[in-house]
Amino acid sequence: MADDMSMNPTRDDFSALLDESMGGRDFMEGQVVQGKVVAIEKDIAIIDVGLKTEGRVSLKEFGEEEGKAPIKVGDTVEVFLERVENAMGEAVLSRDKARREEAWTRLEAVYERNEPVMGAIVGRVKGGFTVDLGGASAFLPGSQVDIRPVRDVGPLMGREQPFAILKMDRPRGNIVVSRRAILEEARAEQRTELVSQLQEGEVREGVVKNITDYGAFVDLGGIDGLLHVTDMSWKRVNHPSQVLAVGDTVKVQIVKINPDTQRISLGMKQLQSDPWDGVEAKYPVGAKFTGRITNITDYGAFVELEPGVEGLVHVSEMSWTKKNVHPGKIVSTSQEVEVVVLDVDPSKRRVSLGLKQAMANPWDAFLAAHPVGSTVEGEVKNATEFGLFIGLDNDIDGMVHLSDLDWAAPGEEAIAKYNKGDMVKAKVLDVDVEKERISLGIKQLAGDPMQGDTYRKGQTVTVQVTEITSGGIEVKFGEDEAPMTAFIRKSDLSRDRADQRPERFAVGDRLDAQIANVDKAARRVSLSVKALEMAEEKEAIEKFGASDSGASLGDILGAALREKAQKD
Repeated sequence: MADDMSMNPTRDDFSALLDESMGGRDFMEGQVVQGKVVAIEKDIAIIDVGLKTEGRVSLKEFGEEEGKAPIKVGDTVEVFLERVENAMGEAVLSRDKARREEAWTRLEAVYERNEPVMGAIVGRVKGGFTVDLGGASAFLPGSQVDIRPVRDVGPLMGREQPFAILKMDRPRGNIVVSRRAILEEARAEQRTELVSQLQEGEVREGVVKNITDYGAFVDLGGIDGLLHVTDMSWKRVNHPSQVLAVGDTVKVQIVKINPDTQRISLGMKQLQSDPWDGVEAKYPVGAKFTGRITNITDYGAFVELEPGVEGLVHVSEMSWTKKNVHPGKIVSTSQEVEVVVLDVDPSKRRVSLGLKQAMANPWDAFLAAHPVGSTVEGEVKNATEFGLFIGLDNDIDGMVHLSDLDWAAPGEEAIAKYNKGDMVKAKVLDVDVEKERISLGIKQLAGDPMQGDTYRKGQTVTVQVTEITSGGIEVKFGEDEAPMTAFIRKSDLSRDRADQRPERFAVGDRLDAQIANVDKAARRVSLSVKALEMAEEKEAIEKFGASDSGASLGDILGAALREKAQKD
């Protein structure tokens, strides 16, 4: 059979002969195999791994020290078979790659068990460091070196310490490790142990490690607690740096421990007496106190009555006269002010204060200086659709309603006579201190011409023509400050029909007329020139002659007119 194989060999026959030649050993490139050191020449070790030829490996790969080889002839070693045969017919072996493969196998087992691995930081690379894990090289990101940023990594270089494997990719040869994860785990165990030793309400000493905008972190001996800015003092603290500095030793009370998150809340003010105890007795409603403005908001200002006790002056309680004004335009921070206590609510830790109540009420002062019925003078501040606003003493205003501008003219017509900035006099009609209202009247200065017997039926008055129409004439009469107006119809302009023509009068003409009727309810006076002429004729006839005396009407009227002229 051997002869047949030698005479006509096939591919399978060749493979069988190769296996027989190799002694039945299964060699494959890319594997770790055992070999025997058969010779050492200078810095090269010649190793037989059972192939036709040996391989050469540098002694440096075996860790040569001080020129002495760590291995000797006859030792069995493990090497990595890169190639079965190179161009020179030698096997290509590597001790370094064998050690790396061993390390990878070991590290994969550790990674699967989620266990830490020992290693040492051996170099610095972009973004982090290189770590030797006993034959395998791993990458340590800069963010995974420590819990907090480390400025100097020198003390950590070359020192063997535990690392956690975060990621492994054997085909690519990538390993990512973390020192921070090991520290956090140890810290968590330590924190759990320390938290179990703490109790809420317990008082401890600690050191301020860090200060933020919202508080300070205090080291209680291996575990940090948060001292919030609101728990530093009973008084207002705008920033923790006003009370503490890094490195300060402080005495704090453990306010709360969260067993789930293991967060510890601390307090300093809890070690002091609460200034809100008995606050109702210290600050009774209606009492006046001096305080300091600590904070100004859109809705008011906070006033510190004592350290830890603040009250709010609402914007509506800041000024008697300044309405819809930002509090910052009335008071300023750190200003000392007098305030009056308006309300105290100890359960909500609130004190309502009034700034204007500490000052005299300008409406009370006005009423005392200008009682109802007195006359005041002021500047027209504004004219609105319902009246005039008049500026008075102490920056307060009084209002003249449209109906109180003129006795005769309509309100819309009367208000057109006034302009902003005009100085006017008015009569005080009413003062409502509670509602902060002052009612004034301009027409009341002259008195009501319709009241009493100022004008009565049959009375003769002198009028002045103000307007001429086709149906009659408009006239005015009485006081110049409060004149009365009336309309004389065309038929009442004269007894003679020929003289009942409005156009024979001109604006500004003065003439006498008789009051024909007075309607006080409607504030209307009816005038008639015709009635006056008839009354004068009747009086003349009675005085200068009867109709049967023989005297003519012309003689009688002539005598009456002469007598009237003499009187005038």
